[in-house]
Amino acid sequence: MMRLLTGASSSSDKPFVFLPLTFAAICSTVLVEGIDRNRSVLWVHAWTVTRDGIITQVREYFNTSLTVTRIIDNSNQSSPTSSSTSPSSSSSSPAVASFKCQQLWQSKLSKAIGKDVPGLVLAI
Repeated sequence: MMRLLTGASSSSDKPFVFLPLTFAAICSTVLVEGIDRNRSVLWVHAWTVTRDGIITQVREYFNTSLTVTRIIDNSNQSSPTSSSTSPSSSSSSPAVASFKCQQLWQSKLSKAIGKDVPGLVLAI
């Protein structure tokens, strides 16, 4: 694929080496972070795996850091101030859901090798 995208000839190509360095599992997603030291390329693979171990999706990210977050709906949680609201005032305004993002995992390789890379967020 590298040859197709870059036009490099096969005689001068160095093989792309996938050296995995970290692994993490979050729900059905397995995250593998690694590097190709010959090319100074950082990569993250996000694999979706069934309970039977079947891979159903693979996402690849190159030269970027990745943060995995979970979106939490806080609208069902009551706060002390919400119990003092009168029924007439709460029925006159539409309910608005409050969402919060919980960080579950973040790339670490860019910090380890001192390379500044753009960041992406993967929400699960």
